[in-house]
Amino acid sequence: MSHVAKVELKILDLKALKTAAESLGLEFVEGQETYRWYGRSVGDYPLPEGLTSADLGKCNHAIRIPGNPSAYEIGVRQNADGKGYTLLWDFWQGGYGLQTAIGKDGGRLKQAYAGAVAVNHYSRKGYRVTSSTDAAGNLILRASR
Repeated sequence: MSHVAKVELKILDLKALKTAAESLGLEFVEGQETYRWYGRSVGDYPLPEGLTSADLGKCNHAIRIPGNPSAYEIGVRQNADGKGYTLLWDFWQGGYGLQTAIGKDGGRLKQAYAGAVAVNHYSRKGYRVTSSTDAAGNLILRASR
């Protein structure tokens, strides 16, 4: 069954998304125009806002788990207004391993993306940025001059 959902995150920096994906052991595939999912909408789950069933599975780039051909993928789809990207993925059965990699509702990927954006921002301003994780797995960033 298809259960394609949007990760509630607007992507404005593809370089930071690639860094975030790689930090989670994922591969960012530039120019991949489809992403792996169930393959058809069966109408049992609402479509992401602004998309039709014909839009599902189509993207501008993709994120995948290297070496796991059965795992579903994340589609990185440019927004209709041309400003930023939306992430789409089929979460049925945990995306056959994808949810473990990106976290519930994409939480691990969201955190990694926000961290990569922050590191890029502060590094450009001359700060030295270090990162670590706490016991709960939360990303901790420290910026200093």
